[in-house]
Amino acid sequence: MSIGVEPVITIDHLVAKYGDRTILNDISTTFSSSEIKVILGTSGCGKSTLLKSIVGLLKPFSGTVRIFGTEILDQDDPTTVDVLKKTGVLFQNGALLGSITVGENVALPLQMHTDLSDQVIREIVRMKLSQVDLPHAIDLYPSELSGGMRKRAALARALALDPPLLFCDEPSAGLDPVTSAGLDELLLRLREALEISVIVVTHELLSIDRIADRLLFLHKGKLLFDGLYREARALREGPIFDFFERTDVHNAGSDAFGCKLNVENVR
Repeated sequence: MSIGVEPVITIDHLVAKYGDRTILNDISTTFSSSEIKVILGTSGCGKSTLLKSIVGLLKPFSGTVRIFGTEILDQDDPTTVDVLKKTGVLFQNGALLGSITVGENVALPLQMHTDLSDQVIREIVRMKLSQVDLPHAIDLYPSELSGGMRKRAALARALALDPPLLFCDEPSAGLDPVTSAGLDELLLRLREALEISVIVVTHELLSIDRIADRLLFLHKGKLLFDGLYREARALREGPIFDFFERTDVHNAGSDAFGCKLNVENVR
């Protein structure tokens, strides 16, 4: 992060609990502008809880989360709502509405949060779909798209309001290696063209290698590592080394926003 540039997200001494059970214990970190930072850790380490805390789905037991300098309280707070309009979310399964077209899905944030005319919204939707290489899909339904195309359409919707901050929850889950690589390349291209900050949760080792500028590694609810990707890969022992050296991991459960996870082989 450049000197004098305020972080897009600042987390100070965050403690998160479910009942009496502590999930995150004294987490402090920042997320810088125009970087891709990947949140890593084994199942149950607190990745999902961290994302929920950042976007106001879970109120901290103690500590603070600030986005663009504004403290995030909960999603019913008007100030929090205004700040969250500056963020986009790419859900793991895309979360597109199957009963409406791709174009109508992408238009939803614009219809909900702007007073733009239908004609202007239609033009913005075309532009957003072109940015993700899907201009031809505007009048198709999600069921008519491949898995990779659905992820791209969901990405177009996440970017509809031109947010400077994008969250991606397991973006490559369920995709074949070629499609996954294409999505990674798209994220890199959009980061460069739009100068956005991207926060990614993923277990895909090849994807991490392609896109990560920095890593945040959680271990048993604590922050074990927060730094450059190349520094993490240089480690030769400990949980981070073990994470990158594993050859076959099976995960099942829920993604950070409550959507069903696919069982996946990560190699």
